[in-house]
Amino acid sequence: MKSCCKEAMGDHENEETLVVEERKLSFLQKLKKKWKAKNILQVVLILITFTIGGSLCGYLGRKILNLVNIENNVIWIVLYIILVSILWPACVLLISIPMGQLSFFRKYLSKMGKRIFRR
Repeated sequence: MKSCCKEAMGDHENEETLVVEERKLSFLQKLKKKWKAKNILQVVLILITFTIGGSLCGYLGRKILNLVNIENNVIWIVLYIILVSILWPACVLLISIPMGQLSFFRKYLSKMGKRIFRR
């Protein structure tokens, strides 16, 4: 391939990368505004907390249900959904402590509880 074509393609790839980066930044800015976060780093920490908390919740749910040794898949799935729904707030709060996001998640879970229970 000629060097002029490589240069033209390189510029196009750089433009695409720039557009993708701008979209990510725009997405993070929207979350920052919605969650009233102080900065983008706090938004990233919140997203990491959601990710680790959710994964921990799923892991614990599977471990607990495997101890019970339920044979029926339908019952296992229903119990798993109920168990994960109960464990999730505790897991997210637990993970939010080392991430420094406890105050955000206490407010977030409080709002969720009010919406669910219509207080």
